[in-house]
Amino acid sequence: MENLSLGLEAVEEIASLKISNRKIMGRKPMDFFLFAFTWLGIGITAAVLLFVVGYVLINGLPHIRPSLFAVQFTTENQSLFPALMGTLMILGLALVLAVPLGIFSAIFLVEYATRGSRFVKIVRLTTETLAGIPSIVYGLFGFIFFGVFLGWGLSLMSGAFTVSIMILPLIMRTTEESLKSVPDTYREGSFGLGAGRLRTVMRIVLPAATPGILAGIILTIGRIIGETAAIIFTLGNVARMPNHLFDTGRTLSAHMYALANEGTHPGEAHATAAVLLLVVILINALSSWIAKFVKS
Repeated sequence: MENLSLGLEAVEEIASLKISNRKIMGRKPMDFFLFAFTWLGIGITAAVLLFVVGYVLINGLPHIRPSLFAVQFTTENQSLFPALMGTLMILGLALVLAVPLGIFSAIFLVEYATRGSRFVKIVRLTTETLAGIPSIVYGLFGFIFFGVFLGWGLSLMSGAFTVSIMILPLIMRTTEESLKSVPDTYREGSFGLGAGRLRTVMRIVLPAATPGILAGIILTIGRIIGETAAIIFTLGNVARMPNHLFDTGRTLSAHMYALANEGTHPGEAHATAAVLLLVVILINALSSWIAKFVKS
């Protein structure tokens, strides 16, 4: 009887192995297709990226000349330097306005507000709605409110405040997700050692979430630099560098749009596109290096 029971157990084990092998064999074709589609998607994405970058650089780099970086714009040199400085000014002001507000708002929603409360749901719904509004609507709002109602006109301040409102939802959402990714055991351990909530957030939670927050800031940098419609409505499209916060000017994207729209300077438009692309790559690389440095 013992031999019979052992034989039955062996048969059952063999049968279970056969069933599991059939399941594995049945899943192998699907795994293969998923693997193939994954690498196909990666290949297509990389090919499109390389094509766009290569096309812009091949058509733009040959037209870059020293006169494009003259301090003042003239009809002869078509200098992009004033637009480059305007871009960096808008970028700096918008980040100074939006990043602290977005980060501290996300900290309040995640660490202080009651999770799942009606207030939190309303704020998140509002931020998601703001994130989906077209940029030209932000431009019209910025022109009416900052330019006309507050009397700032077409100025650096109007453009910076408008762009900061545009990027605020993205910073809030990325910061929220980064804070949520920090394990609750970090908070519990800090509370168990006697630290208060503010010290726990600032010394434990926020440093652990910093890489994700910086990744969100990198995304916002790309959106600021590439924005055109809202900038034209609020900053203007004058080919000169702003002398003060309430002076007008233009950004690289607006400068490229103006040159391409005129149709008389296609080479300079391609050169502006190449410089804009290089600026974005440089800033993103610098931000990624800072994120890795902070993480380490």
